[in-house]
Amino acid sequence: MAELNASEITLLVTTTLEEIGIPYVIGGSLASITHGVIRNTLDADIVADIQPDQISRFANALKAQFYVDPLSILDAIQRRSSFNLIHLGTMFKVDIFLPKHRAFDRMQMKRRGRKILLGEPERTAWVTSAEDIILAKLEWFRMGGEVSERQWRDVLGVMNTQGTRLDEAYLRQWAAELAVSDLLERAFKEVVDEAGEDF
Repeated sequence: MAELNASEITLLVTTTLEEIGIPYVIGGSLASITHGVIRNTLDADIVADIQPDQISRFANALKAQFYVDPLSILDAIQRRSSFNLIHLGTMFKVDIFLPKHRAFDRMQMKRRGRKILLGEPERTAWVTSAEDIILAKLEWFRMGGEVSERQWRDVLGVMNTQGTRLDEAYLRQWAAELAVSDLLERAFKEVVDEAGEDF
């Protein structure tokens, strides 16, 4: 039996979230990949608004295939932080983030879109918009001390592949809210300099 890949493992989780009725959106590397960035991913990131009364059903649905700790889920809900699931067959990690009580987190959920994660048969899931994955990665880049080349490459990769389809006004508005305007302008400049023309 072939080993499951990152998308297949992630779909096990998103399918469960949808069956229970938990709002979610895929972010991180997988979101970058769906927006055209060619790279491998070492884990999956999902923002999911799990409620305390949904923990037991969620954990029970996944426990045959994942290491899942209900107490860590409850703690993450209370702290608005994160917990992880470990796929037992591959040790692939799925990080689940609880949305924070702020406007940007609500916008990510509102602007999410269905994207194809697998073909033949086609399987889709809710994925962060191109603009929101750029903003989220800029925020992570800043919080990580601005040293993650992988995060920065993802930002530039999404900008390059999406090009003029990006909503620049939206990007600049929310970059100001997230205090990453300087990083966004730096990214725009690098993309333009690389292309040798106006973005």
